[in-house]
Amino acid sequence: MTKVAGEWGRVRQRLQAEVGEAEYRAWLRQMALGTVDGDEVTLHLPTRFLRDWVRSHYGERLNALWRSENPAIRRVDIRVGRSFAAADSESTLAEPAAGSPGAAACAANPQARPGSARLMESMDGRDAFGVMLEPRFTFERFVVGKPNEFAYACARRVAERPASFGFNPLFLYGGVGLGKTHLMHAIAWELAEQPSERWASVAYMSAERFMYRFIAAIRSQSTIEFKEQLRSVGVLMVDDLQFLIGKDNTQEEFFHTFNALVDAGKQIVVSADKSPSDLSGLEARLRTRLGCGMVADLHATTYELRLSILGAKAAAATAAVPSKVLEFLAQRITSNVRELEGALNRLIAHANLFGREITLETTQEVLHDILRAHDRRITIEEIQRKVAEHWNLRLTDMISSRRARAVARPRQVAMYLAKQLTSRSLPEIGRRFGNRDHTTVMHAVARVGELMERDAAFGEEVENLRRMLES
Repeated sequence: MTKVAGEWGRVRQRLQAEVGEAEYRAWLRQMALGTVDGDEVTLHLPTRFLRDWVRSHYGERLNALWRSENPAIRRVDIRVGRSFAAADSESTLAEPAAGSPGAAACAANPQARPGSARLMESMDGRDAFGVMLEPRFTFERFVVGKPNEFAYACARRVAERPASFGFNPLFLYGGVGLGKTHLMHAIAWELAEQPSERWASVAYMSAERFMYRFIAAIRSQSTIEFKEQLRSVGVLMVDDLQFLIGKDNTQEEFFHTFNALVDAGKQIVVSADKSPSDLSGLEARLRTRLGCGMVADLHATTYELRLSILGAKAAAATAAVPSKVLEFLAQRITSNVRELEGALNRLIAHANLFGREITLETTQEVLHDILRAHDRRITIEEIQRKVAEHWNLRLTDMISSRRARAVARPRQVAMYLAKQLTSRSLPEIGRRFGNRDHTTVMHAVARVGELMERDAAFGEEVENLRRMLES
């Protein structure tokens, strides 16, 4: 077996050199040597998804590399499972539960090298708290821009120095598809790389899964085991906390778990769609505790950030997407990053399947349904009405010549939102606001952007208006 282990080590090194560190870490790092039976070698991966991916993308290359090391080996079989050699080679994670959402549990193994992970078993020993972390969701693949740079910096700080003063808990909030889950997975991946045994276990799950596990523990009369296991982790990460609104018993259990972990110097990371103070369905004591650490929001994406994200995704997919197409998508699809990425993936897949060049014409043809849905997007009139209602103004104030601050500032906000949420040109926006010049609109957009950066409360007010308009 020693000889085979040596061959396996060399095969891994050659494969890593060929595909690069990022791709190797994302898809291949968790491979473990299984059995050797005659001329067949078995490799193990922790999930069906990873097995299928590695088989289709790297199966032939693994066969070729191993035959070059040992001509007697005729076949490399890739299976799902935990091998006897896993503890000495690479990381293993839980097999995804059927129908489970993107929750995950992973933990660094003190016996393995930094970056490996061990299975966190639950009370019955058969299931983990969640499923595998998404390999794509790392800090390296997170595109940073002004709307998310503060949240990114906070997540980085927690990953590098967990439970440091002022950052425990870390509360991330923002609309759908803005990167909250990506940052949480990135923190978990980074912590798994640390050799410190203090953070030896990272439990990541959705709030929904937390509730289901708690209910299951009550039904099976194993709540003590549930509490002990959950409170033994080094880091607890709970996604979409707003799901606990209205679930009083689950809220109470989460509150006690939260206190126990923080008091023990463990790190907690939570995400939700609103700030702690705006989660009115949660108990006041829980909202207070959630807000006592670092609260970081992810704002809606700007055109520049959307364009950067598209460029990064296209480069990762090694797809030749013209810059005009990327600019077109960044301008037209403004709702969230998930929809933006989905549109790009669909466009690239269509081009690959039919061997067609990606152009503006094919983009409009392939994405006609998505683009049509966005065409019905917010109108300038809707924006003016919503802003006027928010500041208790008359709709006519939006187009009047009044320059009082109480009117001028909301009018500037409406212009800013019109620029962000519609495809109208600056001159056209100016005409809709009482035949104002396009330079007035430019000044309003720049001014509101500056104020949002300087004044967090004002920035949140504008973002709330934006979310209401997009909902």
